[in-house]
Amino acid sequence: MMWTNIRLELAFSSQFPQGSPHRCYLLHLPLEAGGLINEEMVRATPKRATVRRFWPCQPDLRGYVIKTTKGWAFAYSREDGDEAVFHLDTHPIRIGDCLKLTEPDGERLPFTVTNVESLN
Repeated sequence: MMWTNIRLELAFSSQFPQGSPHRCYLLHLPLEAGGLINEEMVRATPKRATVRRFWPCQPDLRGYVIKTTKGWAFAYSREDGDEAVFHLDTHPIRIGDCLKLTEPDGERLPFTVTNVESLN
């Protein structure tokens, strides 16, 4: 199991029929050989499990990947003290796979895994 950098890009949707590489997430997570997130490693070093959200015309968001009762989520600290949580389906993370993220408003967006880079 190694810590891994992962890039998710918006896949095709009704708003973006061609998808959008400009709407993406960069994740830093420990992945097992099958592509699943290693919960023990995240629990041991939670500050290493990070997410960065890039969206045009919006400031980048930085936060952590956390385990909730409903699965994995992205949590962003806000200046006002609120957290926005984006739920990540429990699914292997492999290049070419499509993952769905649920935004706080309930909208589910498809993202394609475009890069998985293991770190030493």
